Amino acid sequence: MRYLPHTKRERELMMAKIGIENINELFDQIPETALSSFANTLPSHSGELEVTHHLQSLANLNLAASDAPSFLGGGAYRHHIPATVDSLIQRGEFLTSYTPYQPEISQGTLQAVFEFQTQVALLTGMELANASMYDGSTACAEAVLMAGRVTKRKKVILSGGLHPFYCDVVETLAQFSELSIEKSRPEAPAKGHHDTAALEKRINKETACVVVQYPDFFGLIRDFSQLGEQCKKAGALLIIVFNEPVALAALKSPGEMGADIVVGEGQSLGVGLNFGGPYVGLFATKSQYLRQTPGRIAGQTEDLDGKRGWVLTLNTREQHIRREKATSNICTNSGLCALAFSIHLSLLGEKGLSHLATLNHEAAMSTADRLCNIDGLEILNETYFNEFTVRLPKPAGPLVETLAQKKILAGVPIRRLYPNREDFDNLMLVNATELTSDSDINLLAESISEELS
Repeated sequence: MRYLPHTKRERELMMAKIGIENINELFDQIPETALSSFANTLPSHSGELEVTHHLQSLANLNLAASDAPSFLGGGAYRHHIPATVDSLIQRGEFLTSYTPYQPEISQGTLQAVFEFQTQVALLTGMELANASMYDGSTACAEAVLMAGRVTKRKKVILSGGLHPFYCDVVETLAQFSELSIEKSRPEAPAKGHHDTAALEKRINKETACVVVQYPDFFGLIRDFSQLGEQCKKAGALLIIVFNEPVALAALKSPGEMGADIVVGEGQSLGVGLNFGGPYVGLFATKSQYLRQTPGRIAGQTEDLDGKRGWVLTLNTREQHIRREKATSNICTNSGLCALAFSIHLSLLGEKGLSHLATLNHEAAMSTADRLCNIDGLEILNETYFNEFTVRLPKPAGPLVETLAQKKILAGVPIRRLYPNREDFDNLMLVNATELTSDSDINLLAESISEELS
């Protein structure tokens, strides 16, 4: 509090208003051990140079994915980003623009948004897309809320293959609605096993939507065409979620499988890992649901002289419309990240994106082929794109930590995301992209073999 420009009297008034007697009461929910640990890592006071050195020493404790052979995935993926992307998004007219509140003087921004929407619609096989959202998880939650508005129903079914973080965000936002969330039990990939048939049996006249992931959290690829048909018969919406947009260049599009809403994380194209953000959420749907789509949509038009121009066709946000009429309370879109996505995709083109998808799948196959020769290690997926699940003969968490100390990022221990599932203790997600070299794969396999022997 010493850095805040409040007088002692002002602080006393604020504390009285919220019913506390001491500033420290604001931190009562934090365990004492955590508070003590954090406090002991910071000097009581230092000059700017000393603080800079201290913060740099803390930053050096991180092992970035670009500084080691990395097989991390689980919703965020490392790809090569052309230097042109950063060069263009850092132009002043893009970098300093916030949001087009005055469309008539924001033509460049609106055109970029329009091109982005077109690309997302083509990629997902849908009829329209909005001007992006915060990230994949919030896009997923907004899709669920939209399904409730469209169907006037309250039952939401989440597949066990949906990313656990996405499930958490859906459940959180659903608390502000009348929606009832039903989660399927997550199951590791097994031959001939998936929860699609079970999901179909749970659909009834109260179902607003069914949410599935493609490929799912464990890397498994499934065709949801039949599920889409069942949803349509029951009057429910099918929401298909994706984490890896590159995969859509190699797989049947969600639109072809009958999806009503398609949402996902666009980080893979144009946006670096950045230790978790900022990212960009993609949101596409059918044209019949235009009025229920959250966020903003840019459209193409003509001025009085017949010249092409762009406008905000739809902006049903709280800043533009009465709160009770707003489709979402999101404040803005991830405009700069969406621009990076669009530039990267434009540089690749259709053939380039298809080639990138092929390189990713080949790298994953090479990794799986090398790992399956390790005694005691089992590849669980029958299908995958660039990520798959392995079962180890020992807990994955300690193995990953040990290899990280050797500067090898081996994968994601699945138990870390499902702390209450002891049966997931030995499972690990392994991801490979076009940046995964043969020497990286050999080093991973040799290191795992050494730790398991």
